[in-house]
This record gives sequence, structure tokens and C-alpha cells, in this order.
Amino acid sequence: MAKVLIIGAGGVGTVVAHKCAQNPDVFNEIVIASRTKSKCDAVAAAIGKANVTTDSVDADSVPELVALFRRHNPDIVINVALPYQDLTIMDACLECGVNYLDTANYEPLDEAKYQYSWQWAYKERFEQAGLTAILGCGFDPGVSGVFTAYAAKHHFSAMEHLDIVDCNAGNHGKAFATNFNPEINIREITQRGKYYQDGEWIETDPLSVHRALTYPNIGPRESYLMYHEELESLVKNYPTITRARFWMTFGQEYLTHLRVIQNIGMASIVPINYNGVEIVPIQFLKAVLPNPKELGENYTGETSIGCRISGKGKDGKPMTYYIYNNCSHHEAYLETGMQAVSYTTGVPAMTGAMMFLKGLWKRPGVWNVEEFDPDPFLAEVARQGLPWHEVVNGDIEF
Repeated sequence: MAKVLIIGAGGVGTVVAHKCAQNPDVFNEIVIASRTKSKCDAVAAAIGKANVTTDSVDADSVPELVALFRRHNPDIVINVALPYQDLTIMDACLECGVNYLDTANYEPLDEAKYQYSWQWAYKERFEQAGLTAILGCGFDPGVSGVFTAYAAKHHFSAMEHLDIVDCNAGNHGKAFATNFNPEINIREITQRGKYYQDGEWIETDPLSVHRALTYPNIGPRESYLMYHEELESLVKNYPTITRARFWMTFGQEYLTHLRVIQNIGMASIVPINYNGVEIVPIQFLKAVLPNPKELGENYTGETSIGCRISGKGKDGKPMTYYIYNNCSHHEAYLETGMQAVSYTTGVPAMTGAMMFLKGLWKRPGVWNVEEFDPDPFLAEVARQGLPWHEVVNGDIEF
């Protein structure tokens, strides 16, 4: 029985709060905090349980975070705010003796750059404080890393090629919308691609490398090579990997809108002066695009996310392995009011916090999810709504 503090009341934060409330044997007190308290109040009202309370905080401010933590004394903070705020929240955790979990690595506000170095630099401080920090515990990053750890533990003596594949075959009926925070989503997609090959990182022009991949229960979808943060930690923790790539699907209409947004400068993160007011174009765009939190009601179709791995099996013979989850947008909405992209991030975040509170993922320092035992996590995440499947020595298209 423990107290959890959730920072962020968007789509993912809403799912995390719902799932924590479904497990009162572990989370007996739940606090939801964000810059706008009314958003937290709406989530709490939808859950309708007395042990869910709310508060407000500016997560850019360490003093405000410290005051929040001291008001509530949580056992763990689940950070589902913006990636720009990871370090301030970690600083406040250290000051107040609170454990930490997030779903996306830190990036600076003024540069679309994804790397773990900023957060890995906190390792000694968390060790000395006797606190655990769990990084990247959504789906990708998150379950994708745990899937890889599970493959290494149970199937491979040496993993060699890793491809993380992420397909959203859903339809929300909008001309253009992003499935999570538009600012973060567009920054991620429009940066240069990057993959790992024979000890080196190879860069590509944004979305220039693509091919059709076949997803279970969905069929072929054009998939684009991107950089994603879990590649950095996975090749570090599994040095037998000689090639690691990340692929994501996009429809042509989405890509056409994205090209226009870039061509007219609306994807820029450089501030401009408009009528005497400084604005950031991509932040203005975020304000006028559909709210990802409100897409769920009419969302049809499903997501399919997994890892396709080849290498040497436990017997030393070549083997292939595909481990994946498919998640229905409609079923996610019926349970939590959110679509599957929020659901597949929020359920693992809650499950990671549960692993910590049960003592299964409790270790002072800063850790990526693949550095913990994958078995209890994957057993629990399946029970919580994300069942997974394995294909051993099948055709994985790579």
C-alpha cells in the first residue's frame, strides 16, 4: 500500500490515474497534479474514488515541485509531463527523497535532441540518496526494452539484429491530428533519422528510409525509419547487437499535412515576434490542433507494437523472434476514455510503478527498464490490459 503522485493530466496521465485506481491493493492514495488543476479535477471526477486527490504545480519550477512533494509525501512520482521537465522533477525528487519514473527521456526546450546522457548523469546522486529512478517506462520506450530483455533472458545467447516496429492502424476521423502532445510528436518525427550499425550511429534524412512491413491482424503498412531513444540504451546494455533500428507507420495524408506544416514554418521551435508578443510557432500550432486527449470517442482500429529480433538462440543456432502487442483504440476508450496510444503508454507506466512498490524493480540509481527482470513486469502488463504474443523462427521480414 503506497502513495503515488502523477504529474501530468493529459491522455497518458489520465490512463495512469485510471489504472492506479484499479489497483487499490498497491496504490491506496493517488494524487494527480499539473499546471491546470481543473484538468486534474476532471480526471479525478471521472474515476470517482475518494482516494484520488488533485493539486497544481509548475513542473518547470524545482521550488514548486519541492513544495508539492512535501505537501503529499509520495512514495514514487510518475512523470507523464513534458520531456523538458524531466530534470527539474528529478532534482525535486532528490531534494525530497522521492523515487521517480518517467516515460520519455529528457530533451532541451530549444533543441530537438534525444539522448539519455542528461539523466544517466544523475545515477550516482540517486544511488547515494538510496532512491530508484526508472527511465522510459511507456511502451516505446518501455515495453519495447522489456520485450528485448525477455528475448535475451529466454531465447537468445546473442541478439544481433533488433528492429522495433510501431504501427498505428487506427482512424480518428480528423484531417490532421497527433496521438500525443503535438509539439513533442512533430519534433520527434521531423528530426533526422538515426540507426545503429556495427558500433556506429548512421544518420538519415527525416523519413527518407521506408518500406512496407506486415503487422499482425492489420496487414502491410508503409513504415519509416526514425530515431527513438530506447535504441541508445539497448545497444549499450546488449553489446552483441550489431544493428538496431526503429520503424513507425504514417499515412500519406498525415505526411502531406506534415510537409505543409514544415514548409510554412509552423514546425519551427525558434521564437518569433508577433505583434509585440514572442511565440514559438510549433507551440501555437499545438494550441489549434485537435487535443489528443479528445480523439478516443470515435477512434477505430488498433495499434501494433513489437520487437523483431534475430541472432543466435540458446542452442547457438540462428533464430528469429517477434514479440508484440496489439491494442484496440475502442476498447481502450471504453475502459479509460482515452485512445490506444495513450493507453499503451499509461498502462506500462503504472505497471513499472507497481513493480517498484512491490520491491521487484527497486534498486538505488538511475536505470532503463531493460536492466530489471522482465518476467514479473510482462506478466502484470498482460493482466492489466496489454497481452503480448510471440512468434519463434517465423518470417520477420528483415
